[in-house]
Amino acid sequence: MKILPLVIAPDPLLKEVSKPVEKVDDSIKKLMKEMLNTMYAQRGVGLAAVQVGVLKRIVVIDTDYEADDHDHDHGHCGGIHVKNTNPRYFVNPQIIQFSKEISPYNEGCLSFPDARSEVNRPKTVTVKYLDENGVEKLEEMSDLNAVCIQHEIDHLNGITFVDHISKLKRDMILNKMKKLKRL
Repeated sequence: MKILPLVIAPDPLLKEVSKPVEKVDDSIKKLMKEMLNTMYAQRGVGLAAVQVGVLKRIVVIDTDYEADDHDHDHGHCGGIHVKNTNPRYFVNPQIIQFSKEISPYNEGCLSFPDARSEVNRPKTVTVKYLDENGVEKLEEMSDLNAVCIQHEIDHLNGITFVDHISKLKRDMILNKMKKLKRL
């Protein structure tokens, strides 16, 4: 599986709203596997399709895996060996219920390299989605999984984690991203 190039802020694609997936077919399954491989290679815990330049409502998440560096001669993905994986695939995900309890989390994003900020989100959410086989699911998610799915669904709606923080912090992060783009 190949590693896909990431869309890095302030790329305007990250502000676009992704389109629903009509059917979970082999091309969608291949994209999800490549997204997962890309996420592992970049040491993320979640990735939305827009972050690899595809405006489809697709998210992959794995908050449980472990990664070890190794040399590139072994043919593993992106120079890391991934173990204890628990990949999750979400097609057309939507949050249908939020808890009233809010929880802060120091979020980062693969589209904002080396940038982090505390974001307050509902501690628990109920998500409706299609799995990797096109089967509709309804699931309650909490803690890191809830943070992750909310962060990734935001991406599908053209919202990034910096949209949830103060203007001062957002401007600092965006200026840093603009400087990185120039290098």
